[in-house]
Amino acid sequence: MPFIFVLIWSTGFIVAKFGLPYADPLTFLLLRFTGVLVVLLPLVWLMKAPWPVGRMRHIAVAGMLVQAGYLAGVWCAIKLGMPAGLSALIVGLQPILTAFAAPLVGERVRGRQWVGLMFGLCGVALVVANKISVAGLSWQSIALTVFALMSITVGTLYQKRYCPSFDLRTGTIIQFAASIAVLLPFAVAFEHLDAGLRNVQWTPNFIGALLWSILALSIGAIFLLFALIRKSAATQVTSLLYLTPPTTAVMAWGMFGEAFSIVGMLGMVLAVIGVALVVRK
Repeated sequence: MPFIFVLIWSTGFIVAKFGLPYADPLTFLLLRFTGVLVVLLPLVWLMKAPWPVGRMRHIAVAGMLVQAGYLAGVWCAIKLGMPAGLSALIVGLQPILTAFAAPLVGERVRGRQWVGLMFGLCGVALVVANKISVAGLSWQSIALTVFALMSITVGTLYQKRYCPSFDLRTGTIIQFAASIAVLLPFAVAFEHLDAGLRNVQWTPNFIGALLWSILALSIGAIFLLFALIRKSAATQVTSLLYLTPPTTAVMAWGMFGEAFSIVGMLGMVLAVIGVALVVRK
């Protein structure tokens, strides 16, 4: 399960590269979230999946943080000129922040795990080192990336504490419906979104990126993430995100011919060692 999660989650930046040239970030995310509801609502109705009565508010809050806050922050930052490598490095601080906040959800981080977290962070830094630049950097893009980091960190801890267990089908619907309600006013105000979707170019690349985002990322990867949060400590789960930049770098090398240096390979090894130290029983 962790391996499949990392593999799918790592395609997020690849999807952004395919999708963002043809739609504004919030518009793309709204189409993605709406697509999830279109897929899941009939399944929930046919399967008579139970609704989490009494926990809907907590599930909605976690969804707004993990989905709307994190994704909107990263995608808008990249659209404003934030280099993908620097964005990955900033968001890569999440496992460290989660470890510091672990006592809030009744978890304890051991010394070996702290070493693993630092190894993982160093590994991520080495992997994205040749992709970091300050060209086009603005305070808005930095603020949005930091907001995304805080949002997914707080969202993961909030879900672990208040709603770690719920039916994935109905819970996912609640989270994405809440995320749509949060993002829609901003898309209308800042991206001139209208019912005709005139700010979208329906190219094959865009359609493919959107379908992958709906089925693989927003349903497949999120189901796996929720299952991991339910079964494992928050620090262990978030440490898996250290493996995302190395995996994405390999994908970008294979698909787009992006450079992958010896230093990047060393970073990948460090990230794997770091995660192994964190998740080892």
